[in-house]
Amino acid sequence: MEKLLELYEQWSGGAPATTEKLPGAGSNRQYYRFRAADGSSVIGCIGTSRDENHAFIYLSRHFTRRQLPVPQVLATSADELRYLQTDLGTVSLFDAVRGGREAGGRYTLAEQELLKRTIRELPNMQMRGARELDFSQCYPQPEFDADSVLFDLNYFKYCFLKTTDIDFHELKLEADFRLMAKDLTAERQSAFLYRDFQARNVMLVDGKPYFIDYQGGRRGPYYYDLASFLWQASARYSHKLRRELVYEYYNALKQYVEVPSSHHFVARLSLFVLFRVLQVLGAYGFRGYFERKQHFIDSIPPAIQNLRELLALNPKLFPYPHLVGVLRRLVELPQFQQISATASRADGYKTTDKNPYKPHPQDGPATFSKYDAQGPLVVKVFSFSYRKGIPEDESGNGGGYVFDCRSSHNPGRYEPYKKLTGLDEPVIRFLEDDGEILTFLDSVYKLADAHVRRYIQRGFTSLMFAFGCTGGQHRSVYSAQHLAEHLHEKFGIEVRVCHREQGITQTLDAK
Repeated sequence: MEKLLELYEQWSGGAPATTEKLPGAGSNRQYYRFRAADGSSVIGCIGTSRDENHAFIYLSRHFTRRQLPVPQVLATSADELRYLQTDLGTVSLFDAVRGGREAGGRYTLAEQELLKRTIRELPNMQMRGARELDFSQCYPQPEFDADSVLFDLNYFKYCFLKTTDIDFHELKLEADFRLMAKDLTAERQSAFLYRDFQARNVMLVDGKPYFIDYQGGRRGPYYYDLASFLWQASARYSHKLRRELVYEYYNALKQYVEVPSSHHFVARLSLFVLFRVLQVLGAYGFRGYFERKQHFIDSIPPAIQNLRELLALNPKLFPYPHLVGVLRRLVELPQFQQISATASRADGYKTTDKNPYKPHPQDGPATFSKYDAQGPLVVKVFSFSYRKGIPEDESGNGGGYVFDCRSSHNPGRYEPYKKLTGLDEPVIRFLEDDGEILTFLDSVYKLADAHVRRYIQRGFTSLMFAFGCTGGQHRSVYSAQHLAEHLHEKFGIEVRVCHREQGITQTLDAK
């Protein structure tokens, strides 16, 4: 610590006014916040590995020259075991989306926008960051290769799989591991592979994402980081949100390289997701079962849920018969049944869908679509106040379903929510934490799905749903908006939303 203070004084010309030790992360590095008398601050780091610190320092200076959103290294000690970097503040993406994570994966629109902003920035880091980068400076190795794949797969085998007492054929499993390693490294790409790309390693400065902790990066395929971020077990992203984020990434990637076809992209991504899930389970097994850290044990069931959903995809995606057979037995073990095999109920998808997370580019290949609309059906969804009457159906067809939301808990009875609507985050949190509205919408979705599907089959062109509550402000607005988004996402049809009492209209265009 004394030598780090000396480095700060050499750099700044004086001692810091205050020194704050920051909470430790997963490594042995120690971080401090030094604040000057004028209120400005920098971060000081003490590392135990010279090679790891050197990689971070080299990468940071390279990325800074490329004008990428990373901390700037301000000063380093001669042995590079200590350095100073710019202070990116205290708000990480992990903290900023905590509410959605704690709500079981129900992220507000504001939280979703932060995630999309981050995922759009990732190709910039991967592709522009790789230009003129000397990968020999990377630690502990310069490139993602078959040996590193086999290391992680065996980490899964010894630290997780063997703890379950599942019987498997050692040689057949090793053969499948070698085949997977060959497949994962079949396409040599010159992207910068971040390797630990997760919400904890993204800081938000005025809403803009900045990236940290990339010292383990190397040359490799860009699919890896996308899989790491979107299949982080604790995040519990819904299928719908994952697909939207993949779509954002796919479109952003086009700015830097010629992207493969959607079929190829989805198949490759699926393979990396499977590898990443096995890698994570190995880490959770070691940290949880061997180091006895409860946080990692608690993370195992959602990781198993990710694996369960992957195995429900097209079997041809994973040509590793013995491994897949072992994994199918693994996800059926009683100790891993804490999370239902049914995917996010708000999205209305089941794990039997062919590929529940592939994106929906508006202008991309048709192969990205999960459902293809069979007729020019337009659905209208209203929210309204019963005091002002049920909305009229201008199509002349006499209207459709009218749902009464007044049986659920009313946030309008409480002062903090009286001036808000069902589109505002505090009201969304209130309704979803209470849960009554979710149970109500479960039934609505089943009825609406069957009706829309039948209307498409019969070639009908107009269908109307309306949600009423006392003031047409909270419960009805929330319900109408969520049904509209659900139908639009599931069937790809045009949906027109009208929140009558707020004078808000929105059209979700057909895909």
